[in-house]
Amino acid sequence: MDSVEAKRPGINPAPATSHPDPFNRKSVRKPQKAQQKKQQGSSRFRSKPSFEIQPLSPLKDASPAEQQELFIKKLQQCCVVFDFMDPVSDLKGKEIKRACLNELVDYIASGRGVLTEPVYPKIIEMVDANIFRTLPPSDNPDFDPEEDDPTLEASWPHLQIVYEFFLRFLESAEFQPTIAKKHIDQKFVLQLLELFDSEDPRERDFLKTVLHRIYGKFLGLRAYIRRHINHIFLKFVYETEHFNGVGELLEILGSIINGFALPLKSEHKMFLNRVLIPLHKVKCLGLYHAQLAYCVVQFLEKDATLTENVVLGLLKYWPKTSSQKEVAERALYFWNNEYIMSLIEENSNVILPIMFSSLYRISKDHWNQEKKKEKEREELWKRLNKLELDSKNKSTSVASNPAGSSPNPTTSTGSGSATKS
Repeated sequence: MDSVEAKRPGINPAPATSHPDPFNRKSVRKPQKAQQKKQQGSSRFRSKPSFEIQPLSPLKDASPAEQQELFIKKLQQCCVVFDFMDPVSDLKGKEIKRACLNELVDYIASGRGVLTEPVYPKIIEMVDANIFRTLPPSDNPDFDPEEDDPTLEASWPHLQIVYEFFLRFLESAEFQPTIAKKHIDQKFVLQLLELFDSEDPRERDFLKTVLHRIYGKFLGLRAYIRRHINHIFLKFVYETEHFNGVGELLEILGSIINGFALPLKSEHKMFLNRVLIPLHKVKCLGLYHAQLAYCVVQFLEKDATLTENVVLGLLKYWPKTSSQKEVAERALYFWNNEYIMSLIEENSNVILPIMFSSLYRISKDHWNQEKKKEKEREELWKRLNKLELDSKNKSTSVASNPAGSSPNPTTSTGSGSATKS
């Protein structure tokens, strides 16, 4: 049976933008490394099964009275975990399990009366046996998610189908949360959240959708999920500065925040101030900045009075020595924007006195010597001089027009003081 392709309804992601994220670390390039192949790793270090699994008869050939018993037997058979670090071992058993998992996916998706109460614990037992494990330490201690290829889970040929089966189970029209809550509890959710630290982006993508479905169907687990995500983020910010699934968890939160009722609860405002805002202080902000910005904007769209707290929080947590986040340098890029330049030209009498002295001082004293390139400085002065000349011409034109009003003396003084500076 052909392998089932993973097709999952996505969570509302942060809206795409045609403009590059100015805080993305890709603007700061490291010395290029030699091309490396994607590494293969596994958290499975189990011995060979003590018995060989045998193929069971197809579910479609069983009578309705026999299907439930056969379904449970196949679930139990899929609890056997194989060692994929040895690609040539147990090939027959691996193929039998792969075919069985694919059959289970089709059966739960197309069958009627499949999800009876006795099968719920067996389904959770099978999912538990396959996906929950201690994640191995990274093979590369200097791993950079932007520069290095991630370590992929070697058991993915089976793991992918298990995740697909679990999603079909959660999304089934026959799924009953009142029965499932006996088995999908806080312990289950905690183990699921720990898996978000997996280096394999394929697994984190499945986990993102699975957790979102659980959040939507189990009202009693919502506060626990939010609280534990808070703990993960706080540990990431103040202790480790390493967790692979920050972006995926923020993407889930973006959808959750979007559904917050108004007025916002104090708990939610506290989450913004104590968890989301401090996430800006981590040096690897560029890896999840788009998702984080989306979450913060969701709060501001719901309650504009939070704007002051957000701005003050950003000023408090913004690192002073992180070159990827320097606001002053980013602000200078406005001079490359044609629309901004047209506004400056129209209001040059007001803008130039404000900007001129600061720009002149920065050009002379800026700590970064690369900013002192003569060619760039000359270009800037040429543009400033042109703006000043245009401003004087406009003032002269207005003064020589008998029908026009007299020039504003304050404006003329401001323009003159800019020239003296």
